Parts: sequence; C-alpha cells; structure tokens
Amino acid sequence: MTSAQGPNDPKQPAPPAPPANSGNGNSGQGGGGLPPNLPEPVIEPRSRWLPSLVWVIPLVAALIGVILVVKTVSSRGPTVTISFVSAEGLEPGKTKVKFKDVDIGTVKTITLSKDHSRVLVDVQLTKEATDFAVKDTRFWVVRPRVAASGVTGLSTLLSGAFIGVDAGKSTEDQTYFVGLETPPAVTGDQKGHTFTLHGESLGSLDIGSPVYYRRVQVGQVVAFSLDKDGTGVTLQVFVTSPYDQYVGTNSRWWHASGVDLRLDSSGFTLNTQSLATVVLGGIAFQTPPNQQSGPQAQNNATFRLAGDQADAMRDPDGQAVHVVMNFNQSLRGLSVGAPVDFRGIVLGQVTGIGVQYDPKSHSFLMPVTIDLYPDRLGRRAKNALPVQGSVASQDMLELLVKRGLRGQLRTGNLLTSQLYIALDFFPKAAPVKVNVSADPFELPTVPNTLDELQLQIADIARKIDKIPFDEIGTNLNGSLKNANALFDKLDREVLPEMRDTLTQAKKTFGDAQSTLQQDSPLQSDVHQALQELTRTLQSLNALADYLERHPESLLRGKSGDKP
Repeated sequence: MTSAQGPNDPKQPAPPAPPANSGNGNSGQGGGGLPPNLPEPVIEPRSRWLPSLVWVIPLVAALIGVILVVKTVSSRGPTVTISFVSAEGLEPGKTKVKFKDVDIGTVKTITLSKDHSRVLVDVQLTKEATDFAVKDTRFWVVRPRVAASGVTGLSTLLSGAFIGVDAGKSTEDQTYFVGLETPPAVTGDQKGHTFTLHGESLGSLDIGSPVYYRRVQVGQVVAFSLDKDGTGVTLQVFVTSPYDQYVGTNSRWWHASGVDLRLDSSGFTLNTQSLATVVLGGIAFQTPPNQQSGPQAQNNATFRLAGDQADAMRDPDGQAVHVVMNFNQSLRGLSVGAPVDFRGIVLGQVTGIGVQYDPKSHSFLMPVTIDLYPDRLGRRAKNALPVQGSVASQDMLELLVKRGLRGQLRTGNLLTSQLYIALDFFPKAAPVKVNVSADPFELPTVPNTLDELQLQIADIARKIDKIPFDEIGTNLNGSLKNANALFDKLDREVLPEMRDTLTQAKKTFGDAQSTLQQDSPLQSDVHQALQELTRTLQSLNALADYLERHPESLLRGKSGDKP
C-alpha cells in the first residue's frame, strides 16, 4: 500500500513525461484539451481524511466545558435548607456561607415557607464542608449588632451580610436547619465548661454579660430562661479555659451588677466589679474565705445564684421557720425583703405584708410574714435547738415567749426611714398566750420606743391643751395690777413710817451700845455689884458648910459664945 507523498519528496520517483500530441487527437484547440507540452496530471485517491483546523477550537472549548462541569459536580457538597425569620441582607448567588472567614458554601435560592412566617434559604455547600451537614450544626446571619458583649459584624458594612456557621460534632446527617436570630455566645471550638445557675430574678443580666473571678473576666452568660413554675430564673454561663479550673464544688455565685454602696459605722463603702457591670450587669464567683474550693466542678454543674456577695458567702440557711407578726401601727418604710434582726444577727427576712380586719375588736391588724433561719445562730445553737416541729421545739418557743421574746419595728436608716424587724427579749412585756402548734407560728409584738415616745408626747400635749391658759392669764393680769397698787401704797404710806421706826431703832441700838461699853458707869456698877454678890455667896457657902457640920448651933449658938 502506497502512501501519498508530496511533489518534492526525494524518495518518490518523478512521473513519466506525457507523450507529445497526446490527448483526444486535437492540436490543443478547443474541446477542453490540454495545452501543448504540459504533462498529464496523475490523480491518486487519499488514504485517510484529515479535519480542518476550524473544528479544533470548538472541540477544545467543549472539552474544557466538560472538564469544568465534571470538576464542579465533583466539588459540590450537600445542599441544605436553613429557615430564618427574615432574609434581610441575603442575596441568591452572592451571599456566602463562612466558617472562620473561609467560604464553604453559597446561597442558591430564597423562598417563603408555606405559611409565610419564615424564609427558606437553600445553601450549596462545598465538598470540603460535607461534615457541616450534621444535626447539631448552627447557622446565623452575620450583621452589624450591638449587644451586651460589644459591637460585632462591623466588617459586613462594606462586604455585606453572610451566613456564619458553628460546626457540629454529631454523626447524624441533616439537611434542614432552623437558623439562629443572634450569634451564639460560645461556639463549639471554644474550650471551657458550662454551668447552670438558679436565681430569684434576672436583674440586669443579658446574653453576653461578663462573668468575673477576682475581678478578672473569665466567661459570659450564654442563655437564660424562666423556670416552669415561675418562681425564678435559670442561667447558663460559660467559663473559658483555663479559668474553669477555679470553679469548684464549693464555689459561690452572686449578682455583681451595678454599684454596691453602703453606709455603716466605717463610713461609705463602694464596691463594683468593673465599669461594664454598672451598665451591662455581671456575675462573679469565688470560694468562701478560709475554705477549700474542693474538686473542679463538672460540666453543667448546678449552683445557686445569690443576690449579693454577702448573701453568697453566708453559710447554708437550712430549713426556714415561718412566723407571722401582727402590728397595730403604720408599716410605712417596711418592705418585702427587709431584714429580721436578733441583736445584730440577721436571722431572716420579711416575705409578705398585708392588712386584716378583726371583727371582734373592730380594728385593723397589719400581719407581716417572715422566714427565720435558726441555723444562722451558729453551730452550737443549731446542735442545742430541738428538731423543728417536735414537742420539745414547741415547748422551747412557749418558754421563750414567756421570757419576753417579742418582735418590734425599728428604724434602720434615719435618712431613708426604712424599717426592719428586731427580735429581742422584753421582760416587762405583758404576758400573752400563743398557739405554738399553729403554722405559721404567731409571735407577739411590742410597739417601738419611738412610737411610745410619740404617744407620751401626744398625751402630754392633750393634758397641756386642757390647761386654761386664757383664764390663768386673766387672773395673773389682775394679780399683777393689785400687786402694783399695793407696792404704790407701801411706797407712799408704809415706807415713811418704816423709815422713822428704823431711825428710832437705830438710836436705841446706839444708846444700848454706849451703855454696854466697858468704861461706862453702868458697866462699873454692874461689875461692883457682881463682886459684892460673889462675896455674899462665899459667906453663904461657909455658913452652909458650918451648919452642915454643927447643926446644933441653930439652937445652942456658936460654940465659944457666951449665953
């Protein structure tokens, strides 16, 4: 088999020259004959067909298209549907799905749900993102947001919104997801522990509020919910690693929101965790002083959330004793939560304030219910007190009431006029009978000293009001007029006579003084008379002595005398 060769191929022999005057017997004129002296062409059929270069370009383009299609199909991951409340900022074919700022998918279509309450966003994930289509994966729209944790999503002001992803760890595949309306506070790749707190109220806390340990921010609030019975709230907090090691089984948690300003005997005390807690609120935890924190708390461990640090650091209160006190005075200034104090120790707090009509006395009573915690009296008192509800406990209550245990309203702050209830012994209090088996137990009360002082002042004011000051004033005015008249009369009549009498008396006193002088004749005569009287007395004394010795001389005469 011969192959076609080009005319200049040296291996191909030259074709034989055509004979002269060959052809159709014509001399080269007309009839389509060949010109003279030209060789007859030799026509050989081609062995195969070669395509034209014009078809190469379409073939190459088609091949590239097939390769791109195959590559695109092979690089595609699963298609997932995400449900959102709104499609604000999302655009089909443009909005990206990002994980740690890496594109892992694109929004394909956006449609409404059948009930028109939500939007359904179909997302085409890449092949590398196949592991994201699992049950616990979370999606949310990243937009500029201002929250308690700060301002986020500012980069989307220029680039536009995108869908953020938190990779799940489940092995169960899923293609339908309900998107989050706010970014999660903690993502799955963050290390740390989550803890559950139970408190009475949320206060000023919110998702993203900081958690402090010794004034260092170590975590944040990630979720909160109202308890089913409506008596409190439950919070989820996340403490990042390595600070989660400081959360022990004996750790105490409390609200660190706002500013704690106190006025006591030491002066003003201002306490706050940071400036952020004043505005955003916060939570703090710490181990009680002089106690070990114990083993590290497990994930999702449950703790009590106290209202303040003092409440958190207090020892467990134990079982509460419900008590009611009936007051017959104004309760203005007393509020729920006010302390119940026993000689400086807070034994409980007020739980309720009401008003009750007494049909027997036709008066109103003001019942105040309180919760008392006897364990706060100390370990020794706790061991000495009988079991609550027992006969011994009732006998002790009755004995304490007989000794004068009473409740009394007192003023806790003169500036705010806030009241509190004080428990103390009043030995002079009137005896009362109590029902120690009643629940709640009714503890008798006494009025406070301020009220007693007010009653005494009011009684004194009533007595003073009964005094006839007008009549007394009139009588006093008349008496003063009579006194003035008397003084005038004394000045006109009595005083001149008194002056003369005083002059005469003075003269008499002068004469008496001159008479009583030592060199006066009267003094000489008196002195001489006294001397004669002395001699006479001496003679009489001698006569008396003689007669006592010789009484017979009264009859016979003196011996030696002649008859």
